[in-house]
Amino acid sequence: MLGRSSGRPNYSVLLKFDWALKERITMGFLKRIIKSTHRDGALASQKSSFDHLTEEQLEHHLSISRYGSFKLTDAVRPSYNLDVVPSAGYRKDKYYDNETGAEIPVLLIAQTSERLMDLFVDLLDPLGEEVDLVLETSHQQAAGVHRDLYRESIDAPVLKSILWDHEEILLNDGCAGMAVLNPRIPYEVQFDEHKLIIVYGQELTPFEAILREHGVDCRRELKFITEAEHVHSSTAEYAEEFEQLCYTFGIER
Repeated sequence: MLGRSSGRPNYSVLLKFDWALKERITMGFLKRIIKSTHRDGALASQKSSFDHLTEEQLEHHLSISRYGSFKLTDAVRPSYNLDVVPSAGYRKDKYYDNETGAEIPVLLIAQTSERLMDLFVDLLDPLGEEVDLVLETSHQQAAGVHRDLYRESIDAPVLKSILWDHEEILLNDGCAGMAVLNPRIPYEVQFDEHKLIIVYGQELTPFEAILREHGVDCRRELKFITEAEHVHSSTAEYAEEFEQLCYTFGIER
């Protein structure tokens, strides 16, 4: 069971800049801004699987995006020792609000990058024709901090059109995420910085039906990349495009 004392539910783990690692980033995927990430509550001093790697080992690991039939986006890479091997599926869980005592069912979902955007957009259908939007960013933020930027009352078809226009940043920017919600139902669908999809709501049957249509299986023992050390990746260009995305949605920074 997942719990949090206050604020919106968020499964993102603690972020920290690993400057020694960043200084070694030189080519291809490695030119991107890299954040080394441990699982929830881990100390910055914790031993990392990236310690003592040669440049060749590091470059090779970060260049790997496919694990079997599952392909990662450019936003994130797993630990070097592969504590969690990325794979598709979903797992049922619960979010516990310590303030209200409410217990909310949750679906945690991972999908291969080639099918990820289609799945996310389809999972918005049960939210209805008018939704609220939260853009989440850790661009230019201190370690472990992200900002939530709100836009209320947007027509779902308009939202989906904008999402497709900005598909590349949504899939590949490891410092950007979003949540779409309808507080009147209430449902929330979060597409986080790790490119996992998290669905919150009391009655999640419509979402599970969509998952079945997309061939995404329920796996009780499924582990997610957030449950072990991993690295986030972004670029200065994505930071600029995120600003444009905010402007398109009419969100003031």
